[in-house]
Amino acid sequence: MAGEARRFLVTGGAGFIGSAVVRHLIRKTGHQVLVLDKLTYAGNLDSLKPVSSEPRFAFKRTDITDAAAVRSVMSDYSPDVIMHLAAESHVDRSIDGPGEFIQTNVVGTYVLLQAALDFWRELPEQRRQSFRFHHISTDEVYGSLGPTGLFREDTAYKPNSPYSASKAASDHLVRAWYHTYGLPTVLSNCSNNYGPYHFPEKLIPLMIINALEGKPLPVYGKGDNVRDWLHVEDHADALLHVATRGRTGENYNIGGKNERANIDVVKAICALVDELAPDPRIRDRSLLINYVTDRPGHDARYAIDAGKIEAELGWRARYDFESGLRQTVRWYLDNRAWWERVRSGVYRGERLGVAV
Repeated sequence: MAGEARRFLVTGGAGFIGSAVVRHLIRKTGHQVLVLDKLTYAGNLDSLKPVSSEPRFAFKRTDITDAAAVRSVMSDYSPDVIMHLAAESHVDRSIDGPGEFIQTNVVGTYVLLQAALDFWRELPEQRRQSFRFHHISTDEVYGSLGPTGLFREDTAYKPNSPYSASKAASDHLVRAWYHTYGLPTVLSNCSNNYGPYHFPEKLIPLMIINALEGKPLPVYGKGDNVRDWLHVEDHADALLHVATRGRTGENYNIGGKNERANIDVVKAICALVDELAPDPRIRDRSLLINYVTDRPGHDARYAIDAGKIEAELGWRARYDFESGLRQTVRWYLDNRAWWERVRSGVYRGERLGVAV
């Protein structure tokens, strides 16, 4: 069935990574896609506009914690592949309000697994063999690295924030449903994503937009926290590899091999905005950098060993950080209407994650 058109159910498909997956599926494959999304503050139908008129695309507003609704969708749509991306995902928000993270990331994943298990058990044998439940997670479940070393698939879990703890819990549920019930699952853990359509509370889009508007650029602590950056379009391609070719019961780490300290990322953004959108009133955007009190429990460094997905599934990242960041800054310059609509709504760029 590998070469046939399949029916993908994508939860959280109106979010940043989810919408990139949907756009990739519609543009690069012949598969059908149904998006389930609750459309919280980070879900944005504008991110799906490029493919929303395609006959292979459909959308249904659904809360994954609503068991009856989830079961109804699975029965009606009869998916071949479930790609589970619906999640509360911002560390700072998890500090201010962890309850929503437990509800969506833990309870929601449990509801989805139970519905998928019941659906899978009723499938004919051939479809049971080819069915996949792909859970998309984060490298933050592994905790924090020192100056050296990389996260591997066998790295012990050590989550340090309410967000990463909720994702670690959901990862463990997925593994348990595979080992206990035989549900054919695959799991992936990714490094920090960036790229077009990124909700502007995250570091890179927030810095781009604030730099354009001449606002302060808040950098936590000394800015020396290190992240491995992965372009969202590379991630979408990797996720399709995992969902269709990954071995059941396995997990795959996905990273861009682009480690950067936060302060270096911000300075690179300043230089690009100065170059691509010069403003005589702000000749040097790096002067807008404002060091602020660090986030509670801020992990020092993340870095991923992506050797397994490269060796087993033949995936490689296409973007290096310099080309990817330039493309991203240009996208925000060219798509001001998208982020202005976001900023006129729920999130206006205020600092989050100061509660302890």
